Amino acid sequence: MSSKGLEVIDHSVQLAHEWINELAEKLSWQDQKQVLTLLRSVLTGIRDHLPRDESAGFAAQLPILLRGMYYEGWRPAKTPDPDRSKEGFVARIDSHFAMDREYSGEKDITLVMRFLNGKVTPGEISDVRNALPPKIRSLWP
Repeated sequence: MSSKGLEVIDHSVQLAHEWINELAEKLSWQDQKQVLTLLRSVLTGIRDHLPRDESAGFAAQLPILLRGMYYEGWRPAKTPDPDRSKEGFVARIDSHFAMDREYSGEKDITLVMRFLNGKVTPGEISDVRNALPPKIRSLWP
């Protein structure tokens, strides 16, 4: 229990750490900061390709701390992103990992999406996948 009575914040931080640790294990990465960067990049990439209502429904199932990162910098009027290509989606995420030796491009993006399958309800995952452009959807198992 929190000494200040802020259990919801403590729980959110704990849950975010659990997600990052679990994803780090699945990726076999040591650098948790890079794991968070990948998770955040994939989440915001997904966000920017969804209609606003679908994006909000997806975000509602994220831990509070990750939900804040999901919404940080979001410009709803500019979504969905006009670049609907898989190449553009991957390139945007790749740009965060120019010097990272652990990052494996599409393979790691797909792994994050597979990870999300186990964290978000199947109905919401189905809705999100179906709202994505077909070529980006192909990355999501």
